[in-house]
Amino acid sequence: MSGFSFSNWLEKNKIVFHRENCKSAWGWIKEILLLVNHICHRILLSIAQLSLIIMLVTVFMNVILRFCFNSGIKWAEEVPGLLVTLFTFLACAIGCRDHMHISVGIIYNRFKEGGKVRKALDVLSDIAVLFCGIALFYYGLTYIIKLRPGSMPMTGWPTWLRYIPAPIGGFLMTFDQLLFLFGIVDRNDLLYSEAEVDYAKLVKENEAEAAKGGAK
Repeated sequence: MSGFSFSNWLEKNKIVFHRENCKSAWGWIKEILLLVNHICHRILLSIAQLSLIIMLVTVFMNVILRFCFNSGIKWAEEVPGLLVTLFTFLACAIGCRDHMHISVGIIYNRFKEGGKVRKALDVLSDIAVLFCGIALFYYGLTYIIKLRPGSMPMTGWPTWLRYIPAPIGGFLMTFDQLLFLFGIVDRNDLLYSEAEVDYAKLVKENEAEAAKGGAK
């Protein structure tokens, strides 16, 4: 049974700098941005996982204290609320990175795979998400500035902490979509998921193989 290898962990999480792709200035820029993108999303995933764990533990402890000991944690409503907001916006950015959000492919799937129409639709979807990311980043920052003097009643923390995940998620969405549009990150470069199975294509291939077998 092999032990833990840091180099294997880096390779698995795609946090590796490939010097063989740096044969030009553009190659260096592309590889650096790709590495930064992968590192940012590794940090993003760790924060999302940690926030979810803390939220669940806090809520569970508060329920036990209330029903078993007739007491509770005063900040047990504010902190989980902050963590839910953080997790939600980080998950939104994660979904945009791997194109995991709900989509309707009834028109998209009618066109040839790798054809010009599909590529144009891919660019159009990336542009739409880019504008959503910019709006989320801009209006999130605007809202934070407006709420900067306030504080939350239980923890005493600044009110703007509740809304800071919005510009963070918006920035990551914008960053990712720019990398997609400039061809720095390939759409098949998945960090959180596996390639989606095209079942319609799979059925057609099975029908073609069955037809060939019947002809023989």
